[in-house]
Amino acid sequence: MKIARTHTVATVALAGALALTLSACQSGDSESDSTTDSGSATTSESGASQGDLSGTINGSGASSQSNAQQAWRDNFASVQSGVTINYEATGSGTGREQFIGGQVDFAGSDAALSSDELTSATNTCGGVGVVELPVYISPIAVAYNLPGVDDLNLSAENVADIFSGAVTNWSDDSIAANNPDADLPDLAIIPVNRADKSGTTENFTQYLADAAGDAWSYDPAEVWPVDGTQSAEKTSGVVQLTQSVEGAVTYADASQIGSLSHANIEVDGSFLAYSPEAAAAIVDGSPAAADASDTVLTFDLVRDGSIADAYPIVMVSYLIGCQSYDDAATAANVKAYFSYIASAEGQQVATDAGAGNAPISDDLRAKVEAAIETIG
Repeated sequence: MKIARTHTVATVALAGALALTLSACQSGDSESDSTTDSGSATTSESGASQGDLSGTINGSGASSQSNAQQAWRDNFASVQSGVTINYEATGSGTGREQFIGGQVDFAGSDAALSSDELTSATNTCGGVGVVELPVYISPIAVAYNLPGVDDLNLSAENVADIFSGAVTNWSDDSIAANNPDADLPDLAIIPVNRADKSGTTENFTQYLADAAGDAWSYDPAEVWPVDGTQSAEKTSGVVQLTQSVEGAVTYADASQIGSLSHANIEVDGSFLAYSPEAAAAIVDGSPAAADASDTVLTFDLVRDGSIADAYPIVMVSYLIGCQSYDDAATAANVKAYFSYIASAEGQQVATDAGAGNAPISDDLRAKVEAAIETIG
């Protein structure tokens, strides 16, 4: 049953991706002012000169990357017009499953491959190995719908109590203590979580596990661990539900919260608003993960609020691909696309498009580019 369900999802996802690609190609071909200004990639950045490559590669995964992927595809088309890139925002878990199952050529994921997934993915890639590249770094916002409250401070314990259901009213003394100047309403708190398997959920629950102490008793997980909650599918779903209900609060990629307000989160005794730069500071200050390598560039993020000026609720979203593909054209296309994404221009293109990411540092880019060079 699991195999059949995954196949159905992949079929629907691919159909949606093909439709999205038409829009992406039309945008790239139109050469509007905005695309021309941000999309003139050089030969060295793209990995191949104009028109050298052709074919189609399919990707699936993190919805957090949606805006960035759209910008990357649109502008990559100005460099390699013969290559079609399909990316369907199926969610991180589904993206990894489809990549491991050989249904897509690459995946986007807000969570690193687990040890078991890494083994399976290596087998899918002919036993040669995978590349796992941190190319999208973005804050996760605690976004809320609370008319009249434009500035809200929350400690890790506040956030844990809200999403666990321990605190159920916005006027609760524990919230008021951190917001002496706010007119908090006597209004029920309605926490909204992701219904689907989500890397955003895993990152958010990892923050709570690391920072909230005894206020959060659940293990980090891609599936929301608290029963009896309001939920919706994907980032767009939780944002739409929160926007429609006063008193609702959710967690979502900061670039996609729209008109919702967002909380300032406690960091070392003060309250910090999110920014891409504050999110990127976590990565530069965190050690490599235990199973990291020269091609698996994963991090053990320090989320407990101990890094000064670093926003602690952070999502590092990865590109996952094979080091070796059966088809040489697929390998060349994946390598060129990944190279463009990692380039200084590719990173800035996504930022300029409002994707919410902070461009990766030069030091990290050098490691990413070296890993991409192993694709063949």
